[in-house]
Amino acid sequence: MKITSFSADGFKNLRNVSVEPSDGVNIIHGENAQGKTNFIEAIWILSGARSFRGSKERDMVAFDGDFARLSLTLRDSEREQSIEAVLSKNPRERKITLNGVKQRYLSGLFGVLKCVVFTPEDLELSKGSPDNRRSFADLCISQIKPAYSRTILKYENVLLQRNTLLKNIAAGVSDPDDLDVWDEQMARLGAYISVIKYQYTKKLAVFAGRLYEEISKGRESFGLKYCSTVYSELEGRADWQGELSREYLVVLKRGRAEDIRLGFTAAGVHRDDIAVLINGISAKEFGSQGQNRSAALSMKLAQAYILFEETSEMPIILLDDVLSELDKSRREFIISKLKGMQIFITCCEPAARLRGKRFEMMGGEIINRSKKGVER
Repeated sequence: MKITSFSADGFKNLRNVSVEPSDGVNIIHGENAQGKTNFIEAIWILSGARSFRGSKERDMVAFDGDFARLSLTLRDSEREQSIEAVLSKNPRERKITLNGVKQRYLSGLFGVLKCVVFTPEDLELSKGSPDNRRSFADLCISQIKPAYSRTILKYENVLLQRNTLLKNIAAGVSDPDDLDVWDEQMARLGAYISVIKYQYTKKLAVFAGRLYEEISKGRESFGLKYCSTVYSELEGRADWQGELSREYLVVLKRGRAEDIRLGFTAAGVHRDDIAVLINGISAKEFGSQGQNRSAALSMKLAQAYILFEETSEMPIILLDDVLSELDKSRREFIISKLKGMQIFITCCEPAARLRGKRFEMMGGEIINRSKKGVER
């Protein structure tokens, strides 16, 4: 999969950006606060995923504008496709099209443009909060199974309703029996998510393990453990509509009194974690900075490899100021493992040793756009 053209205008500080990228490495360089990350974020948004910076749609539109216009064309193994999005501070005025067909939400684009984004924050993946690892796994799975993202949204809505009801019960304005309908829905959805996430974690461990072994030159081993707050064992289990759902429901009912006291649901896939292990020991608790960075890189690269294996499409790689955070050996490793993929790299310096098509950004504009980028 390759992006053949990309344009952005009014997306944060981007103005009249129009590029025809190389099929290989594309380097967007310039000083800080010039719009390089906005460039990467704009491409990512057209994949249909949530902003990796947590931006809301209204915040994507320039302060002095009413609309942000994004478009790109891509070529995959089967055909050429086009994506266009007009974002607005008023959601009712947004306009999103895929190959000329109107989409109601940006999420309607999900699964078409396959991207993997690396940010400096991703380097904390193995030792950061469990929420980061949950979100990472959910995104990885959704890129392969777009319907999974809708299941996650349903679960989040049921969780919100249940937590609201718990507070109302504690306040004496609702009856505990009212939880039954929400518990049944949560059990069914949660059992399905648990099974899918456990299976993906196993696959991620295999791919990331091979990569980590290369980084450590075979001196260390890598592992992942799915830590469920509901199930003691998920290996070989897939009956999420039957036995697993019933077990989930038992856990919810058993914890009702405590949940009412706390005002939130203490057990469920929303509280699960993925433990990262180096030589069988927790990387979060005992790993060095170097080990945690190597683990995070291995997991992100594994995401790209699994996406390729599952979809037969090489994903587009977005590296937002990541290389500057890494030492020479890790920089060389990550680039060597992305050969054959289209890459967009942002950096402050032109990165003379890195070969690729260069675009210089200043004040939200590609200042050498008349040359459509300079190949070096």
